Amino acid sequence: MPGILLGDVLPNFEAETTIGKIKFHEFLGNSWGILFSHPRDFTPVCTTELARAAKLHEEFKKRDVKMIALSIDSVEDHRKWSEDIMSFNQDKACCAMPFPIIADDKRELSVLLGMLDPDERDKDGMPLTARCVFVVGPDKRLKLSILYPATTGRNFDEILRVIDSLQLTATKKVATPVDWKIVPLLPTGGRTHHRSEEDSGRKNMGKGIERINNHKSHGSILCKFYGGFASFLKHEIRISMFGHTILVHT
Repeated sequence: MPGILLGDVLPNFEAETTIGKIKFHEFLGNSWGILFSHPRDFTPVCTTELARAAKLHEEFKKRDVKMIALSIDSVEDHRKWSEDIMSFNQDKACCAMPFPIIADDKRELSVLLGMLDPDERDKDGMPLTARCVFVVGPDKRLKLSILYPATTGRNFDEILRVIDSLQLTATKKVATPVDWKIVPLLPTGGRTHHRSEEDSGRKNMGKGIERINNHKSHGSILCKFYGGFASFLKHEIRISMFGHTILVHT
């Protein structure tokens, strides 16, 4: 089955959506993007998924990620279903669906991108789309793909977590460990915190930074801080977060 691999440029496909016809690359512009498919409109699991995605729309927007969904139903069905989705979120009266849904009723795009689930079929015996997640970088290349079967709903908080990692590691030479996530950095009042001891691992290393275990790698010490990880070298600490580098001399 045709598909797309990490590092591949996603095709600049044209598609009918709930906001009209789009060309994918032009829709993304210079932003990151997330394209996620679902098996069928008006189904319980898909409704909860898109409702959750709609609730998290502002979180994706903060990260400059444009969202777009896909299923094998028509634009008309998508628009009617969008009302159900927003009603599930109790937002029907005030809010429109915050992202478009692609109509792939001929399954052409689903086949091109390898989105079909061979085990799940409709009443006519045609395969349904699986629950695919494609995260696309500003260079239009695939940065992440996750494939769920039709029977399993996705965790959109996990998708946000991996986007945070992808965006951090796209610009910094770091790797994020297990369960890594960004949480708010404690305010420091504009002051830089210095270490009070050499790398003893026994005391906090400034507000919002603490030593974990005794892990050493290539002469640096891995420390956890509220928002990521930092390497403590002999004379300085470098912390990169949200596009800024904090340099602390010791």
